[in-house]
Parts: sequence; structure tokens; C-alpha cells
Amino acid sequence: MVHLYKELQPKDHFDIILPPLSSHDRQLLTLFYQPLTGPEPISLYLTLWAEGEDPQKEPLTHYYLMNVLDMPIGKVFQARISLEAIGLLRSYRKDDGENRSFLYELVRPLDAETFFQDPLLSMFLFSKIGEHAYRKLRKRFINRFDKESYREVSRTFMDVYKPVHTNVPQEFIEHHVETNKRNYPFYYEQFDFDLLQAGLSEQLIPSRVFTLEVKEWIAKLAFLYQLSPLDMQKIVILAIDDEMRISLERLKKAAADYYKLTVSKEVPTFEKTFETDQQEENRHQPATKEEELIHYLETTPPIQVLRDINNGKEPVPSSVELAEDLILKHGMPVGVVNVLLEYVMLTTDMKLPRKYVERIADHWMRKNVRTAKEAMELARTERDQYMKWKLENEAKKSSAAGYKKPSHKIIREEKVPDWFYKRNEPEPEKDNGPSKEINFEEERRKILQKLGVLDG
Repeated sequence: MVHLYKELQPKDHFDIILPPLSSHDRQLLTLFYQPLTGPEPISLYLTLWAEGEDPQKEPLTHYYLMNVLDMPIGKVFQARISLEAIGLLRSYRKDDGENRSFLYELVRPLDAETFFQDPLLSMFLFSKIGEHAYRKLRKRFINRFDKESYREVSRTFMDVYKPVHTNVPQEFIEHHVETNKRNYPFYYEQFDFDLLQAGLSEQLIPSRVFTLEVKEWIAKLAFLYQLSPLDMQKIVILAIDDEMRISLERLKKAAADYYKLTVSKEVPTFEKTFETDQQEENRHQPATKEEELIHYLETTPPIQVLRDINNGKEPVPSSVELAEDLILKHGMPVGVVNVLLEYVMLTTDMKLPRKYVERIADHWMRKNVRTAKEAMELARTERDQYMKWKLENEAKKSSAAGYKKPSHKIIREEKVPDWFYKRNEPEPEKDNGPSKEINFEEERRKILQKLGVLDG
């Protein structure tokens, strides 16, 4: 399990590297990739795309992404790693003391032909949208020709060119191969090619057929169908043709046929295995109102919490600025900031005195409070101390203003405040006059009774 605060925080900055992208790429993102990832990762990709096209762009914070996408930091992180897993984003991180920044390099989506040829992505899409939609999408984007009646006569690079200098450094070649490997959707070297080839004689399956591309597909198909190197031996034997060549289509078909015969007739599906500590906590449905409140505080932007506490009214700019400073300048988790805002507002007659808020925030940071639940528990146990700080803060204001210190109100100790229950209720309609609202149904019933249509 990964601790989210170690991976990403709202105050972290990021820059964007943008490849050439077109409206056709946008179609591919929407129709091919969105069924695989869901809408939130694609929204993140499109937002980074739009920001990357700004010629005057400056480093942005992830708090900006939270506001633009209307997502908590945990969902922004999940959207990011979904893009990374599907091959649409590469992320780079730089640590500078307590500060860190990211570089996000967008990757162009695969063209339709390559996408449908990829055994992992095509099967993933098939399992998501079903056969009918899959065939319709394939027909729309792929112009099919009968290549079986043709013989390929394309020349390779080595057929046409030869190097003038042969003293190319070995590390350059190794770097090129490693770079290509990193483009694969998963770690291809996990597959045991030595065991695969150990059971295949050179006369039966020549080693030359195992090109880099064929090995990539073998590893992908083994991953997709969860097959061992011994299983893949049988598939390779089924896939090789009379001319001792392995075509990718034959390899793909052989693997699918073998899976249907030996494992299941149902196509394999995919599920996420990467999970953060926040996801682990959120996987279980809240059993109580207090758990529901904690979940709400952990996953809601502070500006929305300020609105909800204030009966839907827009918060003043100074309150929003205070919340952003706690997140961006002091690096406090969003859930902790929300608890702090709620606690102070409910104990100071809906005020947010900056010095008082910052004093409690400093205490929580020194206590290393990381979650809303920890913040709520600490606020309860340290209530007397915070009350003392509150009175000190009021006394300073009173002496500065030259008037008598007001007596403080009794603070409610309810675990779930009233505003949380009322946050989704519609605002009551304004009373336009002194007259009571007419119950038309009741009046209609009385008139019908007088007319003898209804019994009394």
C-alpha cells in the first residue's frame, strides 16, 4: 500500500512536456482510451494538454488541478497513475529539500491500427465495450485490405543503408534498447525467455524468429492470459508457419485459442492492483454518520467545505486564501485543513481568525497529523488548550480595540455538526409577504365538498 502524502501533495509544482497532438488524437482518447481508464484520467490528460499549449505557461501546483478538475488530491493521483499505466503519460519527480516538483510528459495515443494489433489494449477494450461496439469501432477506424493474397516486398533499413562508421559505442545501443523496453505497458523482462527457449529445439523453432517485437508480444500475451513459459512454448509451436516465421496475428490467435481450450471461454478482464492508503480506507462504505463526515472531509475541496458550513453561500476571499496558504505554503493535507476550518468556525461563531487558525495549524504540523480522523481526535483531546488560545486571541483583540473582553459562548461538543446534515438541503424559498402560503390542494378539497362532489 502506498501512502498518498509521500507520493503527491497539493502544493507540489509541475511542468508539462507536450508532443504534437491533433483533433484525431482527441477522438482516439475519447473512443479508445476513455473506456479503459474512465473519464477522470482523460479529463486530466486534456487539462494538461490545454495548459501545455499556453506559450506563457508557468509552473502550476496540483491544487490548481484539484480546482479545475473538481477532484481531491487522491483522485488526481489516481488519474495520473491510470494515464501512466495505459501509456499516455510519463512522470518525472525532482526533490529539493522539503519541496518537490514534477515533470509530466504527455504521450500521443497509439494510432487505431497499432491499438487493435496490441493484444493487451485491444482485449482490454473488448472486455469494456463488448463485441458489437468493438467491431463498429474497428470498422470505423480500420481500412481492411486482404493482405493474405500479397507478399511483402518492403526493404528493411539494413537492405538500403549501411553504416559508414562501425565504431558506435556499445552503451548507446544498450540505451536505445532499454528506452524501447520502457515503452511497454508492463515490465517485459519478468517473463522467463530462457525457460521458453530451453524447451524448443533449434530445428523445431529457430532462435532467429524471436525478434524483439515477437518477444514483446509473447510477454504481453503471457501477462494477459496468465500463461507460463511452458504454455507459451505450445503457443509458439502453433503460431509458426511453414516458412519458419512467426506472424503477430498468428501468435495472437494461437494464444486466444489455447486460452479458450485450456482455461476459459470467457475473455480475461482487468482490475487495478495499485492502491493508496486513502483508497484502502475509502473502499469500505461509511457505517456511521461520523465515518461519512470523515470521508467527506478527506475528499472535498476546502472551498466547498466553506460553502457547506455557510449554508451554500460563497466564502469571502480571505477565507479561501487562508485555506490555500495552509495547503500550498504549509503543505497540510486537504482533509486536515478541512477539519481545522470546520473546528475553528464552529467554535468562534463562524469566524476564521488567521492567527488562531495558524496557531492550531502549527500544533498539528508538529504533531504530524496526516488524516481528517487524526485531526478530529486531536481537536477533541486538546479542546481545553485550544479554548485557552481562543480566549488569549480574543483578549489581544479586545485590548487593542480598547473594550471589555466578551464572555465566550459554550461550545457544542457534537461529533457530527448540524451543517453536515443540512449541506444538501435546498435553500428555503424567500417569504414574499406576510400572508401564509396557500395550500391549494386543501382549498380545492373544501370547494368540492361545498359543491357536493366530495363527502365531508
